[in-house]
Amino acid sequence: MNDRAALDLLLAHGPLSRTRIGKLTGLSKPTASQLLARLESAGLVVATGTTEGRPGPNAQLYAVNGRAAFAAGIDVTPLRIRAAVADLTGRTVGEFELPTPGRRAENAVRRVVAALEGAAEAAGITTADVHRLVIGTPGAFDPSTGRLRYASHLPGWHSPDLLEELDAALPMPVGYENDVNLVAVAEQRLGVARDHENFVLLWNEEGLGAAVVIGGRLHRGSTGGAGEVGFLPVPGTPLVRGVTKANSGGFQELAGAQVLPRLAHELGVEPVGQGHYVQVAGALVARAAEADSGPYRAFLDTYATGLATGLASLVAVLDPELVVLSGEAIAAGGEPLRARVQAELAELAASRPRLVIGSVRDHPVLRGALESALAATRDEIFDTTAQRRAP
Repeated sequence: MNDRAALDLLLAHGPLSRTRIGKLTGLSKPTASQLLARLESAGLVVATGTTEGRPGPNAQLYAVNGRAAFAAGIDVTPLRIRAAVADLTGRTVGEFELPTPGRRAENAVRRVVAALEGAAEAAGITTADVHRLVIGTPGAFDPSTGRLRYASHLPGWHSPDLLEELDAALPMPVGYENDVNLVAVAEQRLGVARDHENFVLLWNEEGLGAAVVIGGRLHRGSTGGAGEVGFLPVPGTPLVRGVTKANSGGFQELAGAQVLPRLAHELGVEPVGQGHYVQVAGALVARAAEADSGPYRAFLDTYATGLATGLASLVAVLDPELVVLSGEAIAAGGEPLRARVQAELAELAASRPRLVIGSVRDHPVLRGALESALAATRDEIFDTTAQRRAP
């Protein structure tokens, strides 16, 4: 327990002296010295220099040995696979991105392996050096069948043997998680949801989805489908039937990123940007938030009402203390959009959660995958070290 507490402090604070570790843990100097000797012998900490130049006596500093273990994350979308490798400190040491054309399951396996190999090579290691991998995808793998659900738009990921093929092709333990859930993990550990046990994260990019955290833990549901709010029937759109075949639903049709260019056109907003609809939607929302007048104001008001309409159902059922708004088609609106959604939600829901814009902006799905893989890796490395030391 003392060893783990010291490692967590070093991860949180960076290099620390023996005296500082003793004060933070409440351990005596001899005990702190023994602890550091154990961790250094196990290869988990390294001496990094001294406190020379700082006030007080000169002292040796210690830090977590980042190269003691590596973890990896992969973010899968219909357009590309992005992979990254982090060392034990959480520092990203290698990244790689691979376009994903084609629709065959064997291509999915081959491309995942290629993306991971590319990130490992960029980190100066091999895939055999990676202790844990977490893969984030739209939808979720049903724990009872092993098949991907709620993501018919993801080419090549629906073979019943896909997970077995991936596990056979990859040399490390692999975890699979919904992409929006991983954004919530990133915000919970690094962003605006730190210290919050109950919150909802609403995400709007390729699809409209949510992550639900209850008692500090992700709520996934019986088939992994908790948070698939794009399928939610809402007022303001026709009732969508056969939602899994349509891969859409009322909330998606009301406020999803793909409808924003059409909504802007209907309200007389001039076209902004070209390319994939997510980038176009983000550019429109950003321009509307900046201008905040005429048709731009009407566009932002209408969009905020659409987001609040779906959120009202989530808030009524879950009563979260916090709602995190994330994804390019939301984050681009910044405070002007957040304030509008907050005001609209106050009219539509009885409870009053606080709304904030997510702060993990740089590849949040990938960052959440890395954080999940790192947590498992740190537990594994520490437990293995403790077992080696046990009499």
